[in-house]
Amino acid sequence: MVLDREFPPDLRVENEIGTLAKAGYKIHLACYTRKNRPAFEKSGHLYIHRKSISPFIYKSGIAVLTLPFYKNFWMKFLRSILNQQHFDAIHIHDLPLVGIGTFLKKEFSLYLIADLHENWPAFVKISKHTRTLAGRLLSPVLLWRSHEKKVLPQADAIIVVVDEAKDRLIRLGIPLQLITVVSNTINLTEFGLPADKSEHKEILLFYAGGINRHRGLQNVIHAIHRMKDPGLRFWILGEGSYQHKLNQLVAKLSLQKNILFKGFHPFQKMMEMLQEADFAIIPHLKNEHTDFTIPHKLFQYMYLKKPVIASDCNPVKRILETTGSGIIYPSDNIGRLTKILDQIETINREAMGGNGNNAVIEKYNWNQDGTILLNLYMKIIPLKTINP
Repeated sequence: MVLDREFPPDLRVENEIGTLAKAGYKIHLACYTRKNRPAFEKSGHLYIHRKSISPFIYKSGIAVLTLPFYKNFWMKFLRSILNQQHFDAIHIHDLPLVGIGTFLKKEFSLYLIADLHENWPAFVKISKHTRTLAGRLLSPVLLWRSHEKKVLPQADAIIVVVDEAKDRLIRLGIPLQLITVVSNTINLTEFGLPADKSEHKEILLFYAGGINRHRGLQNVIHAIHRMKDPGLRFWILGEGSYQHKLNQLVAKLSLQKNILFKGFHPFQKMMEMLQEADFAIIPHLKNEHTDFTIPHKLFQYMYLKKPVIASDCNPVKRILETTGSGIIYPSDNIGRLTKILDQIETINREAMGGNGNNAVIEKYNWNQDGTILLNLYMKIIPLKTINP
């Protein structure tokens, strides 16, 4: 496996590794490190290879299609691992390094699995670092779209996180038989439920995740300001480049008592804080990025019986409406969100939360998605054919 970020943590990657290792696959994971982590580490059935990355090479990652530095870093690193012993497959997480995977597939006679966590060209389009003139020149969206259509058909399998992403690739001309949906569901066997919530008078609304403009938190703040009686509390967990502007907005609207930035917390602590909440919110701005991916937190919210208030991004909207576990509003309609918040005490929390919990237990869990992943691997690389 190849992951162009620090590891751990990564819930999706950890779930995949756990499923494959338990079945008998031997997994080596290559990632970079900016934190001076060990160059090699064995953790259970996983072998982690890390290579320190300089600030320059790290920043050049946005230009992997136009400049050679980031590509050369990974080619040298991965060849050093692949030359050590025989490997059967290379599993690339996300589009930026799939092109490198196509070269290594041929050079080392490997099966190539492309694991697409999101619609990468759309992610590039909305990213802050590509909105500058230099960013548009070094990482043009049209080049990413062309690259995607060029390299993905060369994979032996393509994994996506939602049906909407599968349909998008089919419209691009990618063969249906290459595509498998393995979603960002939670692993119930390793998901420790926090203690029951404590009693509190005010309604507590909860958000956890990145704090960037496209997360839509600014719309929630404006909606709270417009409420007839803004008596609820809104906890925001996480960090990101947009937090400074949100802090300024909260101060400008005199909402410091209602809206609290709680910072980043480890996963288990975050779950304990989520348990205290009455409602959770996913306010992402609707665009071609958010319409083709799914956040882990949706299933975490549902499992902990928190009714979800969410913008109308296609996958989230589909799941909440079919399960009856949340309320949807148009992402650009602050007035509609304000109305929902004004009427929040009339929502049947017990029924809606119960629906979400049941849906996760019955369908949206890693036992289901892990089985899909394992079946895919067994089809491509049956365990009996793997060299010891």
